[in-house]
Amino acid sequence: MDIYKKYNLKHVINADGKMTILGVSKVSDEVVEAQKQGAQNFFEMGDLLIQTGKYLAKLVGSEDALVVNSASAGIAETIAGIIGQGSRYHVYHPYTDRISKREVILPMGHDVDYGTPVDVMLGVAGAKMVPAGYANMCTSEHLEMQITEQTAAILYIKSHHTVQKSMLTIPEAIEVAHHHELPLILDAAAEEDLLKYLKLGADVVIYSGAKAIEGPASGVIFGKEKYIRWARMQGAGIGRAMKIGKENIIGLTTAITKYLKDGSESGESMKSRLSPFVENLSEVSGLKVRIVQDAAGRQIYRAEVTPTGDLSAKEICEQLRNGDIAIYAREYRVNEGIIEFDIRAVDDVEMYQIVSSLKKIVGGK
Repeated sequence: MDIYKKYNLKHVINADGKMTILGVSKVSDEVVEAQKQGAQNFFEMGDLLIQTGKYLAKLVGSEDALVVNSASAGIAETIAGIIGQGSRYHVYHPYTDRISKREVILPMGHDVDYGTPVDVMLGVAGAKMVPAGYANMCTSEHLEMQITEQTAAILYIKSHHTVQKSMLTIPEAIEVAHHHELPLILDAAAEEDLLKYLKLGADVVIYSGAKAIEGPASGVIFGKEKYIRWARMQGAGIGRAMKIGKENIIGLTTAITKYLKDGSESGESMKSRLSPFVENLSEVSGLKVRIVQDAAGRQIYRAEVTPTGDLSAKEICEQLRNGDIAIYAREYRVNEGIIEFDIRAVDDVEMYQIVSSLKKIVGGK
């Protein structure tokens, strides 16, 4: 069955990266089989969440873990849990006036829109966002300045979306939080290392299940037992609107097990696959091409393309998206006149199609 024809959908080449708007990742046959096993059997759902959490926590050296339906849900449920401190009344009345300790401090340069603004998820949790520092700078001192008796937690977003310049490090943020006996929540949605941040001392670390891990639509929260327990309680409150199905709980658990065993594609492998692609792109007139590393320092390498002809980077990207096959490039830097191609989910045939499309658009061939 051709699902593209059945539902009148365009074929897509995803050279943008692990993007929610494109379905994030391709899922392996092993994970699909696990999802099938989950979908075709029954479980006590509360027990399924507890037992898969224990299993995953043991794999990464965490006190506990909780599978949720997305990293966004992880943020909302974790923070709601910390505000409620295990109160059943709070679960049923998440926005009650009885609880005033709702401030969550966030470096100003971390209040980004990743598909929705970070502060929207804080609002869902019933938190009040308190920005620290400035758009281009946040130090430990800036963070400490904002702590009051109403501070519930400190949130740090580890992402390429955030401002990287002059930002305090994760260990520095952890030190401030712990000095004031506050939990440090780390949103590491697209990060690749499932062990690093727990070892650094973060109290809660949240990942997307569908990005680096290449699982189904899902998320996972690792961290201290009480924070995970409080987050799990939200299933009877705001988390009801974010519940995850049995098939994706089993699918993500399998994907994490596989990921920890096999890892993701190495930077060296990416560079090796990029080399002939970049060479072919360089032959297209009106394009300046080179290999670049991810701006946030991850071991991800991409083809950086700078148009030198009449068409702007934005115009080229629009034509790529609107072709017979929708080719999505990475557009974060089009305002600088730069297009990037992320090849993690792109095969050799698709790379050829990208080059051919660019030849038609830029070279007129």
